Amino acid sequence: MHDPHDTSTDATSLGTPIIRVRGLVNRFGEQVVHDGVDLDVRPGEILGVVGGSGTGKSVLMRSIIGLRRPDEGEIEVLGIDARSDDAGQRRAIERNTGVLFQDGALFSSLTVGENVQVPLKEYHSDLADSLRYELALLKVKLAGLPADALNKLPSQLSGGMRKRAGLARALALDPPLLFLDEPTAGLDPIGAAAFDRLIRTLQQALGLTVFLITHDLDTLYAICDRVAVLADRKVIVCAPLPEVERFDHPWVQEYFHGPRARAAQQSGNRDSEIGNR
Repeated sequence: MHDPHDTSTDATSLGTPIIRVRGLVNRFGEQVVHDGVDLDVRPGEILGVVGGSGTGKSVLMRSIIGLRRPDEGEIEVLGIDARSDDAGQRRAIERNTGVLFQDGALFSSLTVGENVQVPLKEYHSDLADSLRYELALLKVKLAGLPADALNKLPSQLSGGMRKRAGLARALALDPPLLFLDEPTAGLDPIGAAAFDRLIRTLQQALGLTVFLITHDLDTLYAICDRVAVLADRKVIVCAPLPEVERFDHPWVQEYFHGPRARAAQQSGNRDSEIGNR
């Protein structure tokens, strides 16, 4: 019988994990946020990461992408030691990962096109300006923005458009691995549903692996292949939603069996029916 605490057996049976976390510990002074986090992310999946306030969802993401050095534990990304001090290894991870932060994290003084070109200039400095412009335009369109958004400042865009601009920049280098931190936060239900569909479409078309932090139940039911739950300083379960829903833990039961969860389940079922037609 499958042990929901065991996140390793699933991944090894389906090939080498694209992200592998073992025994992760993160402390802030006396506060222990993570105490032995284990997690595997499989190639080509959308993994949803959920947990209550203060469980360290963003801290986990920042540890994986190298923005925070954990106190203990092992992290491998694309087979590379993410804790390595080797500049070449760090650069290899950065080159192959795209990140959309919760607020978009766009440079306010740069146009959308210039924002998207930032990673292109860093990693492809030999490209002609005209080619970088064309690539930025392609990514902007890929993210579902009109071409004229390219020359606008972030302040001239709606919240949903800023998210898409941030996504375009995250996709600039054609990374196989995409990190999304609360991508639908602050969006109205229609805008959030459209963003979910965009993520699933891009994931399928580009073969992306997506690490997605969210509190949005609709997103979990609409597009996530598996869900990892952070609680008690660990990943207490990582499995497809039906298995997570049955997991015997107070937070899991409250989160996945309240009225909002029932509405999200019904909405997710409708999306599945539409997608299967």
